[in-house]
Amino acid sequence: MAADYKMKLEPQTLDNADAKARPLLEGANQKMGFVPNMYEGMAKAPGVLSTYLHGYELFRNDSGFTPPEQEVIFLTISRLNGCGYCMAAHSMLADKMSKVPAEVLEAIRAGKPIPDARLAALAEFTRVMFESRGMPGETDVEAFLAAGFEEQQVLQIVLALAVKTLSNYANHVNHTELDDAFADHAWQG
Repeated sequence: MAADYKMKLEPQTLDNADAKARPLLEGANQKMGFVPNMYEGMAKAPGVLSTYLHGYELFRNDSGFTPPEQEVIFLTISRLNGCGYCMAAHSMLADKMSKVPAEVLEAIRAGKPIPDARLAALAEFTRVMFESRGMPGETDVEAFLAAGFEEQQVLQIVLALAVKTLSNYANHVNHTELDDAFADHAWQG
């Protein structure tokens, strides 16, 4: 999904980046071996990319969620936002790096029930947080906690929502082209 509007500003690349964007893109290139098209688009406003990278790192390192759980959260949000770019990128990460079970990944991508009770409860609570704009009911939180999660992780889902809102919305207005690294996991909502 993309916005009717498409940004006209040129992406910030390693070749043309300004002083604020360049170190962010160089860091990504060093860490990943390439600069994702999403980063080049977000770098049109370097504060967006900087905030995204910082929040993403904090979530990955400090959320208390396992790598598969993190991908379930990111995929759930990206699917709800209709972001094909992030669905493809996180599907690749889920498959190749985070080791999300194939049947769980396929269920999320297809919008079908998740065949793992804990991960299904996590996806459901993430959906509730998304759709309620961060105002879950008592029973929603109780179900999340009963699935074995901690209360502090409610706020970690808020962080994930913020990070994915930055990337999903930036991709919508940038009409971000999928990188070759994610092409095998392309998704149509």
